[in-house]
Parts: sequence; C-alpha cells; structure tokens
Amino acid sequence: MPKGYWIAHVDVRDPERYKDYVATAKPAFEKFGARFLARGGTWEGLEGTGRGRNVVIEFPSLQAARDCYNSPEYQAAKAIRTTVAQADMILVEGAE
Repeated sequence: MPKGYWIAHVDVRDPERYKDYVATAKPAFEKFGARFLARGGTWEGLEGTGRGRNVVIEFPSLQAARDCYNSPEYQAAKAIRTTVAQADMILVEGAE
C-alpha cells in the first residue's frame, strides 16, 4: 500500500503562538503514525511562489493522512494555526 503525505507551505505570523499549534497537533500526529521528513529548515525556491516554512509529513497510507487531518485532535490544532499562520496544504499519495 502506498504511503500518504501532507505537504504544507506556511507563512507564520506569530512564532510564539505557532508553538501552541505544534504542541496541540502532536497527539494527532502520534495517533496516525506521522513521520516528519521536512519541518522548516533551509529551502530554495525554483519556480512559483514560496512560503517561509515547508513541511512534508509521511503517513502509513493516504487514508491515515486524511484521517489525521480530519481528526478532532488535529482540528483543534488547526483552529490555532489558522489564527497565527497562512498555509497551503495538500494530501499526496506516494508512489509504490
């Protein structure tokens, strides 16, 4: 079964409050088997519009990635994130 991925591009407006988002999201990520492949760090724009923070999270499956996003645990974190950051997020199914 192919893995699933969250790919997020984020501009953080309030770094201190963003820490609350990270802490609140942690239980959802643990529950659904998330593994961070990229979490911030140095990046280089090649084409299109970039954002200040880029995140790639691997899940055991696309369904696990979807279930994590839709979970009550993550939705509580999302409520914080939307007040302190602007994000573009997609779900992607991995190649077999």
